[in-house]
Amino acid sequence: MNETVVTVVGNAASAVETKTTAAGHPVARLRLATTVRRYDERQGGWTDAHTSFYTVWAFRTLAENLAASVTVGEPLIVQGRLRMRQGERDGQRWASADIEATAVGHDLACGTSAFVRVSRALPAREPAASP
Repeated sequence: MNETVVTVVGNAASAVETKTTAAGHPVARLRLATTVRRYDERQGGWTDAHTSFYTVWAFRTLAENLAASVTVGEPLIVQGRLRMRQGERDGQRWASADIEATAVGHDLACGTSAFVRVSRALPAREPAASP
């Protein structure tokens, strides 16, 4: 199956929202803003053009780590599967660009970050049954 995998560099435009699925798995969501910057020769400097917003979804361990690591305004690099959705609500058409994240990290071109490995307890294994 062909999927559109993208890498988007931007800033966290919203706080990370978390919830738990009915099956007990964590899910996290945030908005990512990315603004096009262009060099304007007339002004002799860089100017901002349009801003695109993406809804980033993370699941399970990535969701937990995202919620513990990211705050509004931080520069991020997000990689994942792009999903375009559209519909109609209250007579208004809408469109959404969602990214199902496979990896999220701070953009180190903008600052520093300290990595802390999270160790999760593994479920206890039952002893093998004797014959």
